Amino acid sequence: MSAIDQVLDKALRGERIELEEGMELLASDEIEKMGHVANQIMLKRHPEPITTFVVGRNVNYTNVCDVYCRFCAFYRAPGSKEGYVLDDEVILNKIQETVDVGGTEILMQGGTNPNLPFTYYTDLLRKIKARFPNITMHSFSPAEIQKMKVVSDGLTLDEVVAQLHEAGLDSLPGGGAEILDDRTRRKISRMKGSWTDWMDVMNSAHRHGMNTTATMVYGLGETIEERALHMIRIRDEQDKVKALGYPSPGFKAFISWPFQPDNTNLKLEKAKPEEYLRIVAASRIMLDNIPNFQSSWVTMGPEMGKLSLSYGCNDFGSTMIEENVVSAAGTTHKVNIELILQLIREAGKVPAQRDTKYNILRMFHETDKADKDFVMQN
Repeated sequence: MSAIDQVLDKALRGERIELEEGMELLASDEIEKMGHVANQIMLKRHPEPITTFVVGRNVNYTNVCDVYCRFCAFYRAPGSKEGYVLDDEVILNKIQETVDVGGTEILMQGGTNPNLPFTYYTDLLRKIKARFPNITMHSFSPAEIQKMKVVSDGLTLDEVVAQLHEAGLDSLPGGGAEILDDRTRRKISRMKGSWTDWMDVMNSAHRHGMNTTATMVYGLGETIEERALHMIRIRDEQDKVKALGYPSPGFKAFISWPFQPDNTNLKLEKAKPEEYLRIVAASRIMLDNIPNFQSSWVTMGPEMGKLSLSYGCNDFGSTMIEENVVSAAGTTHKVNIELILQLIREAGKVPAQRDTKYNILRMFHETDKADKDFVMQN
C-alpha cells in the first residue's frame, strides 16, 4: 500500500492526520483519489444531498490601510487621495438593499485605518443594529480588531472584543490568516502581525461566544510544511474551544483560495486549478473538527466551484452582492442567486439558503414555484 493510501485509509477510519501525513496529502498528485475520500468524509457529516449558501453582502467601509500587504490591490495608504471611509448612511443603505433581497449577513471589512477611533466601530454597530436588529454582522478581520486595540486608548484585546460583541458584532470572518506561519507572513505582510496575533483575536471571540470562520490563502511562496502547519493550528484552536467549554462553536467553516497576483506588488505565478482541489480535499481530511467547507467560486470561477462540491465542500459561500477586495486583484467572477441554484443542481445537490450559523432557512426544490418567485424578486 502506498504512503498516500495509508494516510487516506487512516482518515476513513476516523483517525487524526498528523503533520507529516498532512504533508503527504499536500504533496500528492493523486488528487481525484483524495477528493473521493474527502467527499466520503463530508458525507459522513452531511449525509443529505444539500449544498448551502448565504445571501450576504460585502461592505468595504474603508480602503485606508497602514500595513501595506504586498499581495493586496485594494488598500490605499493613509493620506492617499484615493482613500475613503463610507458615510454611515451609505452603509445603512447598502444593508437595506441586502435585507430587501432576502439577505441575512453583512461581511463588513476594510483596511486597518489608523484615523478611525475605536468608538467609530461600536457606534456604527449600534446604529446598524438599531435599524436592522435581525441582520447578522459577520464582520471585521482579526487585523482590523488588532488595529482597534491600538487606537482604543488602552483597552485590552479582550475588552475590545467584548465591547464589539456588546455593540452588535455577531460573528468574525477569518480574513487575514493568509498562511499561519511567521516566515511567510514576514515576507508578504510584515506589519500585519504574527500568526499568533490572528489566533489571539479568534480565541477571544470564541471565549466571548462568537462563532468564526477560518481561511487560508495559498500560493504566497509558502512551503508544504507551512500549509500543513496552518491547518493544524486551526485544528488546535478548535480542539481548545471544545476542551475548555467555550460558549461558542468555534470555527464554523474553512475557506481556502489561491493568491490573486494581478495588480499587486507580489509577482508570483497564479496557482493552477488542480492545486485548489488538492487544498480543498486535504483540508477536509485534516480538519476533522471543522463542520463546513466553503467553495471559493469568487476566485476560482463557477465551474471549479461546482467541482469542489465533490472534493469535500458542502457550502457555496455567499452570494457576494458586493465585493471589492478580491475584484481589485482582477478576479471578477460574479454569481447571482439564479446561477448559484443552477450550479448546485448541476452538481447533483439540492440548494438551501442558510444563515451565518449554518441553520437552513429555506430549501430550493426543483419543482418549488417559490424558487422561481424568489429569483424574480431578487
